Amino acid sequence: MGQALQAAVAAAGHDLSGGIDKGGDVKALAQASDVLVDFSAPAALEDNLDAAIHAAVPVVIGTTGLEERHHWLVDAAAVSIPVLQTGNTSLGVTLLAHLVREAAQRLGEDWDIEIVETHHRMKVDAPSGTALLLGEAAARGRGADLHEEAVRGRDGVTGARKAGTIGFASLRGGSVAGDHSVHFLADNERLTLSHLAENRGIFARGAVRAAEWIIGREPGRYGMGEVLDL
Repeated sequence: MGQALQAAVAAAGHDLSGGIDKGGDVKALAQASDVLVDFSAPAALEDNLDAAIHAAVPVVIGTTGLEERHHWLVDAAAVSIPVLQTGNTSLGVTLLAHLVREAAQRLGEDWDIEIVETHHRMKVDAPSGTALLLGEAAARGRGADLHEEAVRGRDGVTGARKAGTIGFASLRGGSVAGDHSVHFLADNERLTLSHLAENRGIFARGAVRAAEWIIGREPGRYGMGEVLDL
Protein backbone atom coordinates (compact mmCIF):
# COMPACT_ATOMS: atom_id res chain seq x y z
CA MET A 1 0.00 0.00 0.00
CA GLY A 2 2.90 2.36 0.66
CA GLN A 3 4.13 2.00 -2.92
CA ALA A 4 0.60 2.31 -4.27
CA LEU A 5 0.04 5.49 -2.25
CA GLN A 6 3.30 6.97 -3.44
CA ALA A 7 2.23 6.43 -7.06
CA ALA A 8 -1.28 7.78 -6.43
CA VAL A 9 0.00 10.93 -4.72
CA ALA A 10 2.31 11.63 -7.66
CA ALA A 11 -0.43 10.92 -10.22
CA ALA A 12 -2.73 13.39 -8.45
CA GLY A 13 -0.07 16.11 -8.68
CA HIS A 14 0.69 16.35 -4.97
CA ASP A 15 3.99 16.27 -3.06
CA LEU A 16 4.65 13.29 -0.82
CA SER A 17 5.98 14.55 2.51
CA GLY A 18 7.25 11.12 3.46
CA GLY A 19 6.29 7.70 4.70
CA ILE A 20 7.13 5.48 7.64
CA ASP A 21 6.88 1.85 8.65
CA LYS A 22 7.15 0.29 12.09
CA GLY A 23 9.59 2.23 14.24
CA GLY A 24 9.44 5.40 12.16
CA ASP A 25 8.98 8.91 13.53
CA VAL A 26 5.29 9.58 12.95
CA LYS A 27 5.39 12.86 14.90
CA ALA A 28 8.00 14.35 12.57
CA LEU A 29 6.02 13.11 9.56
CA ALA A 30 2.82 14.69 10.85
CA GLN A 31 4.57 18.01 11.41
CA ALA A 32 5.74 17.99 7.78
CA SER A 33 2.34 17.07 6.30
CA ASP A 34 -1.00 18.65 5.43
CA VAL A 35 -2.77 15.32 6.06
CA LEU A 36 -1.80 11.84 7.26
CA VAL A 37 -2.95 8.67 5.50
CA ASP A 38 -2.79 5.61 7.77
CA PHE A 39 -2.66 2.08 6.33
CA SER A 40 -0.67 0.58 9.17
CA ALA A 41 -1.93 -1.79 11.88
CA PRO A 42 -4.38 -1.48 14.78
CA ALA A 43 -1.50 -1.46 17.28
CA ALA A 44 -0.09 1.69 15.67
CA LEU A 45 -3.36 3.63 15.54
CA GLU A 46 -3.13 5.35 18.91
CA ASP A 47 0.34 6.78 18.25
CA ASN A 48 -0.67 7.88 14.76
CA LEU A 49 -3.75 9.68 16.09
CA ASP A 50 -1.71 11.33 18.83
CA ALA A 51 0.77 12.59 16.24
CA ALA A 52 -2.00 14.01 14.07
CA ILE A 53 -3.60 15.75 17.06
CA HIS A 54 -0.25 17.21 18.16
CA ALA A 55 0.42 18.54 14.65
CA ALA A 56 -3.22 19.65 14.18
CA VAL A 57 -3.52 17.86 10.85
CA PRO A 58 -6.39 15.68 9.59
CA VAL A 59 -5.98 11.94 9.14
CA VAL A 60 -7.44 9.35 6.77
CA ILE A 61 -7.54 5.86 8.33
CA GLY A 62 -7.78 2.86 6.04
CA THR A 63 -6.36 0.37 8.54
CA THR A 64 -8.58 -2.69 9.02
CA GLY A 65 -8.96 -5.13 11.88
CA LEU A 66 -9.99 -2.37 14.28
CA GLU A 67 -11.73 -3.32 17.52
CA GLU A 68 -14.16 -1.35 19.66
CA ARG A 69 -11.41 0.37 21.65
CA HIS A 70 -9.87 1.66 18.42
CA HIS A 71 -13.16 3.29 17.46
CA TRP A 72 -13.20 4.98 20.87
CA LEU A 73 -9.77 6.39 20.06
CA VAL A 74 -11.01 7.65 16.70
CA ASP A 75 -14.03 9.27 18.34
CA ALA A 76 -11.78 10.98 20.90
CA ALA A 77 -9.40 12.26 18.20
CA ALA A 78 -12.30 13.57 16.12
CA VAL A 79 -13.06 16.10 18.87
CA SER A 80 -9.81 17.89 17.98
CA ILE A 81 -9.13 17.10 14.30
CA PRO A 82 -10.96 15.87 11.20
CA VAL A 83 -10.74 12.06 11.01
CA LEU A 84 -11.98 9.97 8.09
CA GLN A 85 -12.11 6.28 9.00
CA THR A 86 -13.30 3.55 6.66
CA GLY A 87 -12.99 -0.16 6.09
CA ASN A 88 -12.29 0.50 2.41
CA THR A 89 -11.14 3.62 0.55
CA SER A 90 -12.25 2.38 -2.88
CA LEU A 91 -14.77 4.70 -4.50
CA GLY A 92 -16.50 1.67 -6.02
CA VAL A 93 -16.90 -0.02 -2.64
CA THR A 94 -18.20 3.25 -1.19
CA LEU A 95 -20.95 3.31 -3.79
CA LEU A 96 -21.57 -0.43 -3.28
CA ALA A 97 -22.18 0.16 0.43
CA HIS A 98 -24.71 2.85 -0.45
CA LEU A 99 -26.52 0.46 -2.79
CA VAL A 100 -26.48 -2.32 -0.18
CA ARG A 101 -28.09 -0.04 2.38
CA GLU A 102 -30.77 0.97 -0.12
CA ALA A 103 -31.47 -2.63 -1.09
CA ALA A 104 -31.68 -3.81 2.52
CA GLN A 105 -34.07 -1.02 3.40
CA ARG A 106 -36.39 -1.57 0.44
CA LEU A 107 -36.39 -5.37 0.23
CA GLY A 108 -37.01 -6.01 3.91
CA GLU A 109 -36.42 -9.09 6.07
CA ASP A 110 -38.09 -11.48 3.63
CA TRP A 111 -34.73 -11.37 1.85
CA ASP A 112 -31.80 -13.12 3.55
CA ILE A 113 -28.41 -11.36 3.38
CA GLU A 114 -25.11 -13.18 2.98
CA ILE A 115 -21.74 -11.45 2.47
CA VAL A 116 -18.88 -13.36 0.84
CA GLU A 117 -15.34 -11.97 0.63
CA THR A 118 -12.13 -13.34 -0.89
CA HIS A 119 -8.60 -12.09 -0.19
CA HIS A 120 -4.98 -13.11 -0.70
CA ARG A 121 -3.46 -15.79 1.51
CA MET A 122 -1.48 -13.29 3.61
CA LYS A 123 -4.46 -11.32 4.97
CA VAL A 124 -4.61 -11.72 8.74
CA ASP A 125 -8.12 -10.50 9.69
CA ALA A 126 -11.51 -11.98 8.87
CA PRO A 127 -14.13 -10.97 7.99
CA SER A 128 -12.43 -8.19 6.07
CA GLY A 129 -12.97 -4.58 7.03
CA THR A 130 -14.87 -4.15 3.78
CA ALA A 131 -17.18 -7.06 4.52
CA LEU A 132 -17.96 -5.54 7.91
CA LEU A 133 -18.51 -2.15 6.28
CA LEU A 134 -21.02 -3.77 3.92
CA GLY A 135 -22.62 -5.60 6.82
CA GLU A 136 -23.03 -2.31 8.68
CA ALA A 137 -24.64 -0.80 5.58
CA ALA A 138 -27.10 -3.68 5.37
CA ALA A 139 -27.89 -3.46 9.08
CA ARG A 140 -28.47 0.29 8.90
CA GLY A 141 -30.82 -0.24 5.98
CA ARG A 142 -32.86 -2.56 8.17
CA GLY A 143 -32.58 -0.42 11.29
CA ALA A 144 -30.75 -3.28 13.00
CA ASP A 145 -27.57 -3.73 15.07
CA LEU A 146 -24.94 -5.71 13.17
CA HIS A 147 -23.39 -7.00 16.41
CA GLU A 148 -26.69 -8.67 17.25
CA GLU A 149 -27.50 -9.96 13.76
CA ALA A 150 -24.09 -11.05 12.40
CA VAL A 151 -23.35 -14.75 11.84
CA ARG A 152 -19.60 -15.10 11.33
CA GLY A 153 -19.34 -18.80 10.61
CA ARG A 154 -21.31 -22.02 10.36
CA ASP A 155 -20.11 -25.49 11.25
CA GLY A 156 -21.88 -28.68 12.18
CA VAL A 157 -25.61 -28.89 12.81
CA THR A 158 -26.49 -25.20 13.00
CA GLY A 159 -30.25 -25.45 12.55
CA ALA A 160 -32.33 -23.40 10.17
CA ARG A 161 -31.27 -19.90 9.28
CA LYS A 162 -32.65 -17.28 11.69
CA ALA A 163 -34.66 -14.54 10.00
CA GLY A 164 -32.99 -11.14 9.97
CA THR A 165 -29.44 -12.36 10.42
CA ILE A 166 -26.57 -11.20 8.21
CA GLY A 167 -24.12 -13.95 7.31
CA PHE A 168 -20.40 -13.68 6.56
CA ALA A 169 -18.09 -16.07 4.72
CA SER A 170 -14.35 -15.49 4.23
CA LEU A 171 -12.16 -17.15 1.60
CA ARG A 172 -8.35 -16.89 1.57
CA GLY A 173 -5.91 -17.83 -1.16
CA GLY A 174 -3.65 -16.74 -3.96
CA SER A 175 -3.02 -13.05 -4.57
CA VAL A 176 -6.60 -11.74 -4.66
CA ALA A 177 -6.64 -8.01 -3.87
CA GLY A 178 -10.23 -8.18 -2.63
CA ASP A 179 -13.55 -9.50 -3.95
CA HIS A 180 -16.83 -8.77 -2.15
CA SER A 181 -20.37 -9.89 -2.93
CA VAL A 182 -23.55 -9.18 -1.02
CA HIS A 183 -26.27 -11.72 -1.77
CA PHE A 184 -29.93 -10.92 -1.17
CA LEU A 185 -31.88 -14.18 -1.33
CA ALA A 186 -35.65 -14.61 -1.30
CA ASP A 187 -37.98 -17.40 -2.38
CA ASN A 188 -37.48 -17.96 -6.09
CA GLU A 189 -35.20 -14.96 -6.73
CA ARG A 190 -31.76 -13.61 -5.83
CA LEU A 191 -29.99 -10.29 -6.15
CA THR A 192 -26.19 -9.98 -5.94
CA LEU A 193 -24.21 -6.75 -5.65
CA SER A 194 -20.46 -7.20 -6.16
CA HIS A 195 -17.16 -5.37 -6.31
CA LEU A 196 -13.92 -6.91 -7.59
CA ALA A 197 -10.57 -5.24 -6.82
CA GLU A 198 -7.88 -6.00 -9.39
CA ASN A 199 -4.99 -4.28 -7.57
CA ARG A 200 -4.28 -2.10 -4.54
CA GLY A 201 -4.05 1.03 -6.69
CA ILE A 202 -7.80 1.57 -6.35
CA PHE A 203 -7.50 1.87 -2.57
CA ALA A 204 -4.61 4.32 -2.90
CA ARG A 205 -6.50 6.50 -5.39
CA GLY A 206 -9.52 6.58 -3.11
CA ALA A 207 -7.34 7.43 -0.11
CA VAL A 208 -5.80 10.36 -1.98
CA ARG A 209 -9.30 11.54 -2.97
CA ALA A 210 -10.30 11.33 0.71
CA ALA A 211 -7.15 13.20 1.78
CA GLU A 212 -7.90 15.99 -0.70
CA TRP A 213 -11.47 16.22 0.59
CA ILE A 214 -10.72 16.28 4.33
CA ILE A 215 -8.13 19.09 4.33
CA GLY A 216 -9.74 22.19 5.76
CA ARG A 217 -12.75 20.38 7.27
CA GLU A 218 -13.99 21.02 10.78
CA PRO A 219 -13.02 18.51 13.49
CA GLY A 220 -15.26 15.48 13.42
CA ARG A 221 -15.56 11.90 12.25
CA TYR A 222 -16.19 11.39 8.55
CA GLY A 223 -16.62 8.49 6.12
CA MET A 224 -16.07 7.81 2.43
CA GLY A 225 -19.74 8.35 1.71
CA GLU A 226 -19.30 12.04 2.43
CA VAL A 227 -16.41 12.20 -0.04
CA LEU A 228 -18.85 11.09 -2.77
CA ASP A 229 -21.66 13.22 -1.32
CA LEU A 230 -23.86 10.18 -0.70
